[in-house]
Amino acid sequence: MTFEAWATFAAATAVLLVIPGPTILLVVSYALGQGWRTALPIAIGVALGDFTAMTLSMLGVGALLATSAGVFTALKWVGAAYLIWLGIKLFRAGGTLDAKPREDAAPAWKMLGHAWLVTALNPKSITFFVAFLPQFLDAKADFWTQMLIFETTFVGLAFANALGYALVASRARSVIRNPRAIGLFNKAGGTALIGAGIATVAIRSGSH
Repeated sequence: MTFEAWATFAAATAVLLVIPGPTILLVVSYALGQGWRTALPIAIGVALGDFTAMTLSMLGVGALLATSAGVFTALKWVGAAYLIWLGIKLFRAGGTLDAKPREDAAPAWKMLGHAWLVTALNPKSITFFVAFLPQFLDAKADFWTQMLIFETTFVGLAFANALGYALVASRARSVIRNPRAIGLFNKAGGTALIGAGIATVAIRSGSH
């Protein structure tokens, strides 16, 4: 694995994580309803959920790598196209974040468990990882070392992202609910995703 591949993975991961989905909506809902105290348990739950989904996905990708080099290579190109498609979709998205405050006072362990379940059991998560990860893997390098590096990177960024969303939602609610701010955010994120997709193609083309 090259540093360029890891850096592109980290950059693409950072952008992908901030795209509002079921997990982010849950984080924001708790933070809007119960404030900053939700940040830590929610962030831990999200990190554990991503670790669960990513581990299952990486094991599947590893099995695919061991059995079919041709399919694995094709999956890499599909993953690059997927990043670009997500970027275009995000760039064109509206400026809304439909998160309603959760007023029910839940204990920390319940919030943690809820975040873990929503993140780990989201059907899109494993599909996403299977399409996203192969383009960054080096078939000639040790798979388990790469798995450790990628999982540590992704889970660490997922924790920081969830924590950040919760703190912003609890302290700056006007920003979270501002369509103009969300719209600008989506355009910036979409542009970054498109760039990451193109970068993965460039890195791969330059390695041949």
